[in-house]
Amino acid sequence: MPRTSPSKDVSLKALELFQICARKGSLQATASEAGLSISTVSHHLRNLEDHLGVDLFNHTRRPMMLTPKGQIFLRNIDDALLSIRKAKAEASAGSVAEASYMRIGSIEDLDSDITPELAVYLSKKMPECDFLYYTGSSNSIIGMLRDRQLDIGVSIRPPERLPDLHDRPLFRDPFVVVLPAKTESSLVDVVANKSKLPFLQFSSDLIIAQQIEAQLRRLGVTLPNRFECGNNQILMAMVAAGEGWTITTPLLFSRAQRFHPRLRMHKFPGKSFSRTLALMTTPDCSQTIVDLVEVQMRTLIQDHVISPFHVTTPWLRNHVNLIDR
Repeated sequence: MPRTSPSKDVSLKALELFQICARKGSLQATASEAGLSISTVSHHLRNLEDHLGVDLFNHTRRPMMLTPKGQIFLRNIDDALLSIRKAKAEASAGSVAEASYMRIGSIEDLDSDITPELAVYLSKKMPECDFLYYTGSSNSIIGMLRDRQLDIGVSIRPPERLPDLHDRPLFRDPFVVVLPAKTESSLVDVVANKSKLPFLQFSSDLIIAQQIEAQLRRLGVTLPNRFECGNNQILMAMVAAGEGWTITTPLLFSRAQRFHPRLRMHKFPGKSFSRTLALMTTPDCSQTIVDLVEVQMRTLIQDHVISPFHVTTPWLRNHVNLIDR
């Protein structure tokens, strides 16, 4: 029997919590993301169902599953909530100086100079804004953006399209081969696995490792899996010690300056390939602020990455560049 709908209007908070719960499938996970108690979340969802007079969730299933009517309701409110969030974001940041809260994530590749300088720049441009900065892998940043735990992220653009996020390509970071400075093996023999020098690779769950593996597969090269690591500095230390070789990028190579005297960076033999550094944002993020961050990121990448490489490593001039807007 249909429920009797109360006269009280549906709250925006109830709709937002319903959307989160539909994605998370758990009251506890919804409460954690929203910063509320489980009982408060449950109260909002119960009131929403009472107002509509239908069950939106199958409450006997774990994880929580939407009913057919719940699925229809979700489809209808998704666009409406996106429009509301976008309007709120633009209203709160109609002037950059008036922005009140911003959550920014950045990959670890930039944490030595670019991210700190971006933080200083934004704090001056947005004096009334409270910032939350997060540093992590591209996978974690993209996940947090999709869960609306971040507003802006600087990450490696994944190979698959993400329709629920917006991205602005910033910088093309080509893949290169890094060998020990004293190795006697030729570059071609090393990459073809015809030398005694083992391949040291990034952890397979990282986007960079998946891109490298895909390229090697296209070339018909199979390399034994002797060593995996998620930390670029450890990989560089291992190569510098003569324990193997690796495929990385100029940006990552630049972060290992202490090991440079014992390393040699080479252009990847054969067909070149690269990864793309991009500014990733939620659809409802203020475009005024996104524009501000993009302009400054491009300036910092040019100053800290591209210009130094064009001086020290001339063969990278046609490979390490900003991507035109």
